[in-house]
Amino acid sequence: MRTRRAEPEFLGRNNVIFFAAVVLIILLTAVIGYFIYITRLQKTPAKGTDPLFITAAESTARTLWHAPDSNLIPPTEEGELIRYGKELIAHTARYLGPEGKVKPISNGMNCQNCHLSAGTKPFGNNYAAVASTYPKFRARSGGIESMEKRINDCIQRSLNGQRLADDSREMRAIIAWFQWVGKDVPKDSVPSGTGLSSLSDLDRAADPVGGKSVYEKHCLVCHGREGVGLKHPDSIEWTYPPLAGRHSYTTAAGLFRLSRFAGYVKSNMPHGTTFENPVLTDEEAWDVAAYVNSLERPVKVFQEDWPDISKKPFDHPFGPYADSFSQAQHKYGPFGPIRLAQKPKSK
Repeated sequence: MRTRRAEPEFLGRNNVIFFAAVVLIILLTAVIGYFIYITRLQKTPAKGTDPLFITAAESTARTLWHAPDSNLIPPTEEGELIRYGKELIAHTARYLGPEGKVKPISNGMNCQNCHLSAGTKPFGNNYAAVASTYPKFRARSGGIESMEKRINDCIQRSLNGQRLADDSREMRAIIAWFQWVGKDVPKDSVPSGTGLSSLSDLDRAADPVGGKSVYEKHCLVCHGREGVGLKHPDSIEWTYPPLAGRHSYTTAAGLFRLSRFAGYVKSNMPHGTTFENPVLTDEEAWDVAAYVNSLERPVKVFQEDWPDISKKPFDHPFGPYADSFSQAQHKYGPFGPIRLAQKPKSK
């Protein structure tokens, strides 16, 4: 009987090596392909490239409202009025402050101190939707408000000042600027980036003591230890505006509501911050807002406000209220329970 010859041992080993090499090549190809994909995904795409490779930040930037270029304001009489309106917003104190050359009717702050870049910065308390939404109903007054009414509200409440006449050149100029800023916004629409950021509620009250530490770390260098700001060398405007004291915004100002101030600082402070790259956490923003709004400032009361008290915002810091929550909770939170109580009950 003829016996079968045994296969050399090295042929079995070669098969194993061959298959191992194939698997290794497949794995290397997959890894290289993955890194090529990640690299392409992270690169800034050229104009007109595949939208699948646009990052989330770029997508937000493309849809975010941006103000029209003020360099394109026409060299006409109407253009001159628009430019004067921008100047009034940016340098209010020069025209309407205590040393104002037009009329000394305000506390010396500029509108721009609260409405950044003359009201054109996304999430910087901007004017994007003013022209598109006014006139409109506001619960604070209980009626339809014009742009003139809203502008005078700011002058009286934030600038602790006196009203401008509706037909004054200054009022017409400010409105012309608002209309220019919002000229590309369709009527009755509110574009992304309007106004201020909204922060998630804390599950506790905002803490003025913790906020003082945040202030000392991030804000003191500009606004001073007592929060009274730094005056410009011309003694007319503020290089850094007062956050407290007799020259600051009043207790009737919008920024005296904690959610407004917290949203403001989150996207804009300290100086140089943007909403894409915030410096403060949400907790720090709430706490520093609580600290700043605990400091002394001019008290101003408008008895006619909120004719329907059930329409007061959750963080309106003065009673009476239509609910049982305390004034302290309405000012500092926690706001979640108040918001929940204010939701319309389902039938």
